Amino acid sequence: MHIFIRFICDRAKSECHYNVARFKGMLEERDSMETAKTLLRAPTVYDGFVELFLRNRIDLTVEAQIIANPRFWSLFSETELDTARPCYRECRRW
Repeated sequence: MHIFIRFICDRAKSECHYNVARFKGMLEERDSMETAKTLLRAPTVYDGFVELFLRNRIDLTVEAQIIANPRFWSLFSETELDTARPCYRECRRW
């Protein structure tokens, strides 16, 4: 998952011109799984989600990527997946 998350960071930077420094900082403090779980448990929408939403690229959010890739599902609880699903449904509308 770590390599995949790094790839998404690179895409956000190259395709959206969004500086993912804060997210990369989280990845340096924690591993990619703990970073993803932290974002899913956040009581409010995190800044990176808002920035990608404003750029019409919620497909690059952690939530969308988790749901879009079934190989990751077993790594998350049902509650975490339930948190991520609405984001994925929203990005499929585009």
